[in-house]
Amino acid sequence: MLTDTLIQSIVDISHQAGDKIMEIYQRDFAIYEKSDESPLTEADLAAHNCIVAGLQAISDLPILSEESANISWQERSGWDKYWLVDPLDGTKEFIKKNGEFTVNIALIDKGVPVLGVVYAPVLSQTYVGIVGQGAYKISAGQKTDISPKAHIKGDSWKIVGSRSHQSPEIQALLDSLPGETELVAMGSSLKLCLVAEGVAHLYPRLGPTSEWDTGAAQAVVEAAGGKVTIIKDAANPLKEDAEPLRYNQKDSVLNPFFLVSC
Repeated sequence: MLTDTLIQSIVDISHQAGDKIMEIYQRDFAIYEKSDESPLTEADLAAHNCIVAGLQAISDLPILSEESANISWQERSGWDKYWLVDPLDGTKEFIKKNGEFTVNIALIDKGVPVLGVVYAPVLSQTYVGIVGQGAYKISAGQKTDISPKAHIKGDSWKIVGSRSHQSPEIQALLDSLPGETELVAMGSSLKLCLVAEGVAHLYPRLGPTSEWDTGAAQAVVEAAGGKVTIIKDAANPLKEDAEPLRYNQKDSVLNPFFLVSC
């Protein structure tokens, strides 16, 4: 069982990284382009350095971060337990200054996210999930238990979508659902958290993501009682026997398409 001390330490580290991000968010900042043409800011690097230093002070487990991802599969394949980090998830949201970006820290154990902290510094919201122990949200200093909300027949489906990445396949998936659908737009890993706290019913992801984009929020979803499963057939995304999304199973750190649901 994960200790309260460890959980609080991870929350504290996420908040410290958020403070570093906000120092830069409130002024002009430089924007760079990574090799895959995705944007990178000095805030990504400041948060990365803060988190790595914080984790190394409390743990000797290896760390896989978006900003230090050039670790060979030969090395990673020997990891049973490690930290999976996205120092600033939603860099495009950060650049747009819409507040919908997060700090993500997950503990992965044998491919399963068992602890996740997702912190949205502009929104002052922290989501914490400990698989087997539950999930909660901290907002304005108040801690509230969260759980997903099942769709009720006759109600409109609330479907989380991305502000920055819309897939043309999404409409076909929406058309496969019985009844009306309503899009709930959100950026970063907050999309998964909306399902975890019952604000939305589903989040289908039919576009590219990496493991650090989802690890922490998946722990929140699963700890809350929800599911993150692999989509193999977009025309039938709600299959009961769908496989759960898992981590560090292959050379590539890209995720397959997935569905977040109750």
